[in-house]
Amino acid sequence: MANQGPLALAREVDEFRQQFEQISADADALVTPLDEAQFTWKPAPNLWSIAECLEHMNATARSYLPAIDEGIADAIRHGAYAEGPFHYTLIGRVFSRLMEPPARLRLRASDDKQPGPQRPKRETLAGFRAYQVQYIDRLRQANGIDLSRSCVRSPLASWIRIPLGSAFATMAAHERRHLWQARRITQAEGFPRS
Repeated sequence: MANQGPLALAREVDEFRQQFEQISADADALVTPLDEAQFTWKPAPNLWSIAECLEHMNATARSYLPAIDEGIADAIRHGAYAEGPFHYTLIGRVFSRLMEPPARLRLRASDDKQPGPQRPKRETLAGFRAYQVQYIDRLRQANGIDLSRSCVRSPLASWIRIPLGSAFATMAAHERRHLWQARRITQAEGFPRS
């Protein structure tokens, strides 16, 4: 266990929690100083803005959290408990590795994960923060579950099932990837300066 006490998180679960908290802090540090024009600026018509990167992550969380819920509930129903450390399948490791920045493979987001209508920066960032809290809540729910034996559908292909721990790793990597993408937008030629 990572820490002691009745509500202590298993070490691996706590590491995932720290990753989602860091992602939230990184998004705050990147987005908070931007004005609306910088937030919505696109380097090219076919490329996303920082706003669209965050909206995509929000759409992904909205569509993927129910799959994580299903995986947790299934594990509880089947009594799939273990403390770890966990060893994941090759496909689970590949999915999370594909998502890590820098992007080596460009993937098209499915329709349900496309950025939604543009909202003000404050609303988009608040939604993003709320989804990070929801991921952490799911981690608390998954504490004590065998993260390698419990499976969920893949975020890239619903017919593929990956271990629950790989799902958390993939979501964290996916968010780091799009924050990396958003940071690169601030360095692009033509980015509006304050």
